[in-house]
Amino acid sequence: MSVLTHGTGSFFGGNSTFADVMLPRTTNTYMHEYNQIAQTASYLNTPERMWAAWYAYIGNDVLATGIMSFMMHEIVYFGRCIPWLIVDRIKALRKYKIQTHKVPTAQEQWDCAKLVLLSHFTVELPQIWFFHPMAQYFGMAHTVPFPPLYKIIYQIAIFFVFEDAWHYWSHRALHWGPLYKNIHKIHHQYSAPFGLAAEYASPIEVMFLGIGTVSAPILWCAITQDLHVLTMYIWIVLRLFQAIDAHSGFDFPWSLHKFVPMWAGADWHDTHHEKFIGNYSSSFRWWDLMMDTQSGPEAAKKRRERKLAKAAKSA
Repeated sequence: MSVLTHGTGSFFGGNSTFADVMLPRTTNTYMHEYNQIAQTASYLNTPERMWAAWYAYIGNDVLATGIMSFMMHEIVYFGRCIPWLIVDRIKALRKYKIQTHKVPTAQEQWDCAKLVLLSHFTVELPQIWFFHPMAQYFGMAHTVPFPPLYKIIYQIAIFFVFEDAWHYWSHRALHWGPLYKNIHKIHHQYSAPFGLAAEYASPIEVMFLGIGTVSAPILWCAITQDLHVLTMYIWIVLRLFQAIDAHSGFDFPWSLHKFVPMWAGADWHDTHHEKFIGNYSSSFRWWDLMMDTQSGPEAAKKRRERKLAKAAKSA
């Protein structure tokens, strides 16, 4: 931890905020803050200097985290969706499309994008805005230097497992009659999903399923008091990638599920949209396999065979 101080507060780490401990500013520019930090904390790497300079430049931790979180979410979400929009228009790649007879039109994608944007600004933005106070309450760090890479990796691995369990049972519950009709049906408007449709859902569903994404890190932090906002950001980015890719509608020879055992992938979730039932998991396949809720003709065939074998045995 740094020992650079201003007044009585520690500039890096501790309980003080960046705004409280920042050295006096002679000009209100981001580059001024960056250069000042580079001179006084040369042991920090470039990303750490950029991070600290951002908080110092904004001068308000809640505002700094809120702006950075929302911009990150929008850039990552739509930035990841754009390649899939292009892939949808390349006929040479059409052979990798899972439901080849269902290609989303430009109008469908535009209508989807409008609802997703509306949801981002009306539902997700308020939640993102209150993230920093909640994170601070549970002891989540936002200071520099950043945690080591190994810690980031194993914590995110835990988050993936936790979120997948939450998503399975929550998603399965949303397919119960009244909940499906009044909440989840919106998400199933597209029986052949595409990237933009990953967050095409009712506000209630966005909040309900989002709890799994946010509560895993918060619970971990509350128990261990050992989590950094950067780890949270990387987790959110990877979770967005997973959700968008699962809705892409394409299964390539290099798709992740062909190299990572039990990874769900687009083929798993595409079948869920096509059949409207089963394959409830988000990232992994094990919950569906354990609970016998796989979707698709092969899974249905195996269930019939088990049922016939059981009937023959009891006869």
